[in-house]
Formats: sequence, C-alpha cells, structure tokens
Amino acid sequence: MSSRAPPPSCGPCLAHHSAPYNQRISPLSPSRAHAGLDDDAALRAHGYQPELSRRMGGFGNFAISFSVICILAGGMTLFGYGLNTGGPAVMIWGWVGIGAMTLILGMCLAEVTSAYPTSGGLYYMAHRLGGPRWAWVTGWLNLLGLLGAIAGIDYGCALFVGPFASLQWGLTPTPETTILIFAAILLLHGALNAAGVRLVNVLNAISVWWQLFGVVLIVGTLTMAPAQHQSVSFVFGHYNNGTGFSSPVYVASLGCLLAAYTFCGYDASSHLSEETTQAQISAPRGIVRSIAWSWAAGFVLLAGLLFAIQDYDGTLGTSTGVPPAQIFIDVLGTGMAKGLLLVVIVAQLFCGNAETAAASRMVYAFSRDGALPFSSTWRRVSHRTRTPIPAVWLSVSVALVLALPSLYSPTAYAAVTAINVIGITPAYAIPVYLRLRAGRAFQPGPWHLGGWSRPLGLLSVVYVIVLTVVFCLPQASPITAESFNYAGVALAVVLVLAWVTWITKGRRDYKVPPLGSAAQNAALAGDVL
Repeated sequence: MSSRAPPPSCGPCLAHHSAPYNQRISPLSPSRAHAGLDDDAALRAHGYQPELSRRMGGFGNFAISFSVICILAGGMTLFGYGLNTGGPAVMIWGWVGIGAMTLILGMCLAEVTSAYPTSGGLYYMAHRLGGPRWAWVTGWLNLLGLLGAIAGIDYGCALFVGPFASLQWGLTPTPETTILIFAAILLLHGALNAAGVRLVNVLNAISVWWQLFGVVLIVGTLTMAPAQHQSVSFVFGHYNNGTGFSSPVYVASLGCLLAAYTFCGYDASSHLSEETTQAQISAPRGIVRSIAWSWAAGFVLLAGLLFAIQDYDGTLGTSTGVPPAQIFIDVLGTGMAKGLLLVVIVAQLFCGNAETAAASRMVYAFSRDGALPFSSTWRRVSHRTRTPIPAVWLSVSVALVLALPSLYSPTAYAAVTAINVIGITPAYAIPVYLRLRAGRAFQPGPWHLGGWSRPLGLLSVVYVIVLTVVFCLPQASPITAESFNYAGVALAVVLVLAWVTWITKGRRDYKVPPLGSAAQNAALAGDVL
C-alpha cells in the first residue's frame, strides 16, 4: 500500500458527476428531491458502461442493507454469547454504544459512497482516493468478508432449523444434516438471485416488514405472556462473566462484540448502487437508515428477550443449542415457540439472500476490473435479466466451501464468522481514512457531512482500529483449540493472500478504467452473455 498523496486525478474525478455545491444534501439539514441526477451519466463518468438493471429505488436500497444487518439473525444467533460474556448489562449498553459508533462510521462511509456510487463499493473508493494497492487490499478484505458472511448467515440459519425440526418432528440435528440444510439454503439463494434484481428487490422489501413485524411479535408475545419477568435493574445492570477472565473491562469489551458482529453488511447499499435510481442520494441514505432502524429495533428485541428470561443458567445451557428458543419454550410453551422460531428462520433466509446479492455484485465489479482468476467469466451479465449470474453462483459455491470444515470441527464456524467480521470491518475504515487524507482534493457528492466530515471521520477510523484489536483478542480462558479466537489468523491470511495475489496477478491484470473512457465502455458493452 502506498502512503503517497492521492493522484491528481482524484479531485477532477468527482467533477464529472458531483452536483454543484448548492445542490448537495447534508444529512443534518432537510432533504430535497434531486430528480435531475443522471445515474448512467455518473457511472460513465467513472469509466463504466451501465450493464445492470436499474430497478431498485431508495426504499429497496435501504432494504438490502437492513436485510443484511438482520437483527433477527445476528442478535438471535449471538444471544447466548452475550449472556456468557458480560450478561444483560453489557448486552444492552454495548448495543447502545456500538450502535452509535456504527451510525457515525456509516455516515462517513455514506459520504464517500455518494461520490463513488459503483458496484465495486469500498475498493473502488479506495482506488480513486489512494491508488491500486490500497484498492487491492480493500477489495480482498471486503470480498472475503462478504463471502464469509454468506457462509456465516446461511449456516447460522441451518443451525436454527435444527431446534425447529427437533420440536416439530423430533429429529436430532447432526453435523451432516446441518450441512445438507445449509447447502439447500445456498441453492435457494443462488436461484433467487439468478432470477434478477426485480425479485431480489421485492424480497428485500418484504424482509423489512417481516423483521419489524417479527420484533413486534416476539417482544409483544413475550411481554404479554402470563409469566414472571425480570426487573429493570436486572436487564440494565446484571453482569455475568463465564469467560474465565477476571477483568470486567476486558469482559465488557468482548461482550460488545455481540453488537459489532450484528452491525455488518451495510455496504450492501453501495454494492447495489448501479441498480439503484438516484444512487448518489439513495445509496448513502440506504446505509444510514439501515443502521439507524436496526439500532432501534435491535434494542427493543434484546430488551424484550432479557426481560423474559426465566432461568439464566438453563437458558445458557439449553439442550436446543439456541438460547432464544429456550426462552420461547419457557415462556410460551412448545407450540408458540415453534411459531416464533419459524419467524426467525424466515428472517435469516431473507438476510442470506440479500447478502448473496451484495457479494455477487462485489465479485462482478472486482472481475470487471480484472482482479479475480477467470475474471472474464465472473463479470458476464445475462441479456435477459441483466444480472451477473456467474458471479451469483461463484458466491454461493465459495460460501459452501468455507463452511464444509464445520463437518469435522466445531471451531470451523467460528473461523468462518471471523473471516466475515475481520474482513469487512477494517475495509469500512479504509475509504474513510483515504477521504481524510485527500483533504480538499476530495469532491463530495450530493450527500455530504459538511463541516462534520473530518471530526466524525477521525472518530470512525480510531473506532475501527480499536474494534479490530478487540475482534482478535482471546474470548475464553483457558485458551484451547476449541476456544481459540481465529479472527487474527483470518486477518493475517487475508492480508497474505492479498499480497501474494497482487504480486502474481494484480500488478499485471488489475485495471480500473480511466474516467469516462469511451474505449472501456465499448469493450464492456460487447461482453454481455
């Protein structure tokens, strides 16, 4: 990576598509419609010919990031982790603090997204602001993070199907049955995404209402049930430490990762920007609004579950393997517990489908710039659906390979999750850092932070550095092969992979087109299935 100042073209590159300053939107002032924005002209100004179907509106762009964050996936899957690592007090206040910092980071990333609304997302921003080596590292971090997210989400969904099947049919989940369910889910998501962005857009819209309805249903049912409820002091003040470490500060830091793991994937709005109308406004708004709504709904969900706990130790040690399922059973009985589990499973299916869409667009964009082996295959777009179908199937195939070791090792799923979070989180901060480094050379798009850009950007970069360190810390004592935190190993592997691929392929094949390049546009137009 280079620490040189941004190339001289960084300033003019936005002059091609940025609205005049007096037409820009600040998130801190009332919004105005910008019907005059020309999405295809803005994309051509970056050197890319429009290929994908631009059928997604502002709500759809918000919906895909909201679906990927999916509080009914991350918040539910990691609920037991939170109970063991700090308990209710850390879960609630950690959610508040991490949510606030994620919103600030998301606003800073949204500002850069408004200036660079392409499917490449983070790596393309890094390229224009810092050069190809920055882009290469950012791209590989982001790509493996997205592919790891598909594996983590869909495998987590398969794990939730186990308790449901046990309650419904008395089936005992095994690693073999779980991997088969996981493969079926991947196949479903591949087929849905191959059908085109219109169907993905509809499913994401349903997902928003399903998640919000699900939170209201779960919390409302648990609240109104004639069962004992925990006190306010318990929910907001009870501390529990089952990690083996003695320091409350250390344990609280680890406990905050429940929220940090959940708040991943909002860059999906950026990756779908080439399929979004008024993308320079809609994509940044999608990022910010998805975080804000997830923050609020997630707080309600966590509080509702914590108030409903009947037996703390029994919930943690549940035979279902899913602590929220045990809460449902204790409070509502088996019948209603199955219904609520089904609500959660469907939400997780929506989440995995949205993540597949985001990852496939990253594969498509990275291949469009020659970064992947066999790039000419993965960048192809269907004439019929205007969807990168080969990129879709590559995404779900890699996700299957990443999760296969779970058949043989219980720590493999943790390693897959580590690939997700440790790849995506640092990648979020790189464009923000490079935007700060560019200074006045950076020309903001229509959605901007104004004078708040620099202080919020500095705060965001520091936050990500601290969070990345915490991600890599040991999470249980004593440290064994099963309790080892593989996040640091995953980060090292990704960085080594990025370096090796840059030396062997990137320096030769990776090429982002010149701004507004007619030759590149013509070449792209001829490479459609």
